[in-house]
Amino acid sequence: MPETTTPGMTPDTTPGDAVATQVPIATMAAKGKAKRIQRANRAPVGWYIAWAWLGAVVLSAVFAPLLPLWDPAVPDYNNVFGGITPQHWLGGDTLGRDNLSRIIYGARASLLVGICAVLLGALVGGILGMMAGYFGGRTERVLALVTDVVLAFPGLVFIIALVAILGSSLTNLIIGLAILSVPTFIRLSRAATLTVAQREFVQAARAYGSKPFRIIAREIAPNVVLPVAAYGFIMIGVFIVVEGSLSFLGLGIPPPTPSWGGMIAGGRTELLNFPHISLFPAAVMFLTVLSINYIGERTRKQFEVKESNL
Repeated sequence: MPETTTPGMTPDTTPGDAVATQVPIATMAAKGKAKRIQRANRAPVGWYIAWAWLGAVVLSAVFAPLLPLWDPAVPDYNNVFGGITPQHWLGGDTLGRDNLSRIIYGARASLLVGICAVLLGALVGGILGMMAGYFGGRTERVLALVTDVVLAFPGLVFIIALVAILGSSLTNLIIGLAILSVPTFIRLSRAATLTVAQREFVQAARAYGSKPFRIIAREIAPNVVLPVAAYGFIMIGVFIVVEGSLSFLGLGIPPPTPSWGGMIAGGRTELLNFPHISLFPAAVMFLTVLSINYIGERTRKQFEVKESNL
């Protein structure tokens, strides 16, 4: 009768030797997987730098009225095109207004547009996307058609039409950007819902007799929030740039309310002689958006690592 061997055995090894060989291999694989997860979760120095910068910008914007700043809307004709001085740390603009004060107050407008537009778009798009992914059928087809129509419409033309009809204001800008972001959040939340809906706890809730909207609210939504939030964090940076671009074109927040885009636009005619008027707000916007994108991208990668290890 020919000899048979088990996996991990050779003709010269015994079953005990094969088990002894397989155990260290499994242990080494588990240790390697744990090390990979630990490396993925270890935050680099850039993570803390990005949070420190973003925290400083947000705190200064929130507590701007309590800080010893110049009035950002009152001209000072003795400081027109003024350079860096102990009284004006970042100089003055074309009307002598303090650049540092206007940058800090401008952060309030830029961050408000980015955060509020993303929250509104994520809320509406997330709910519609979960409904499309869970119910499917006609609901999914109708929402897919609406999404394609909105995505096919040029965003800049939509904002111009909205400003022309409703006027240029902070509220109208937030509403316009939120509408443009809804289709993207619909697609993202729908894709996440299709994945989550196949898991055991959702199937168990269905078998238990839970109503669809209860399943969406209690079982699906908590698992869809993280990918939507990670993408939404990146979208905040995008909308800050969009707001700056629209303000630069005269379609954003109207003066005298300071905004980073409006400050950059205000110094474009004197860019060669007095570059600090546009350079400082542009640098602050760049560093803020870079920090937001870095944090959002790393959050997305951590979510993907956790998903792959479930």
